[in-house]
Amino acid sequence: MYAVIETGGKQYRVEVGTELEVELLDVEPGASMKFDRVLLVADGDTAAIGRPTVTNAEVAATIIGRERGVKTISFKYRPKARSRVKKGHRQELTLLRISDIVLDGHSAAADVKAAEAAHKADRAKLEGAARRQAAADADLAAKLAAEKPVAEPAKAKASGATKADDSADTKAANKPAAKAAAKPASKAPAKPATKAANSKTSGKSTAKTTEKAPARRSSSTKKES
Repeated sequence: MYAVIETGGKQYRVEVGTELEVELLDVEPGASMKFDRVLLVADGDTAAIGRPTVTNAEVAATIIGRERGVKTISFKYRPKARSRVKKGHRQELTLLRISDIVLDGHSAAADVKAAEAAHKADRAKLEGAARRQAAADADLAAKLAAEKPVAEPAKAKASGATKADDSADTKAANKPAAKAAAKPASKAPAKPATKAANSKTSGKSTAKTTEKAPARRSSSTKKES
């Protein structure tokens, strides 16, 4: 529910709990007052429009304190007359809070209180359900923690067996790789040795042929003589 009130020559749209600044009112802070000039009251789909005000309607407010508004400056200047006038002004304001809106005996503050009570009840229900769920979860966690030490040795044995199987599989897989890596290493130095032996034998054969050739020539020369 909301209403439109008139005070100080201005109109304000207000609800229960609204705080606003209005023109200075002759009321002390902490006091309560009522606005009779209510121009409109709306409650859901229904609305009461005043001509000029709504009958059987009033808005109650509580005075919070007094304040001063933003400073405004007025400056007057008359050309060729040496006239310059500058003035500042801060309007005195009254700060108030709307406490209730009443139309034909129906109070908006009562509706707000009922809604707040229902909200608190729902919140209490949710908190109770959350506490019960937390307690059930704690009990379940305690039961699982009590059952864990019995099942842990079997898990440890199974994990040890799987580790042994894995190590055996890795060793078997690494053996062919080690053999394959060792074979090229044994064959690699053998090739240069055979080449060296071949070079030695070829050198010996050439040396023998060179030594025998002069001997044959000497025999042929002896026969000729």
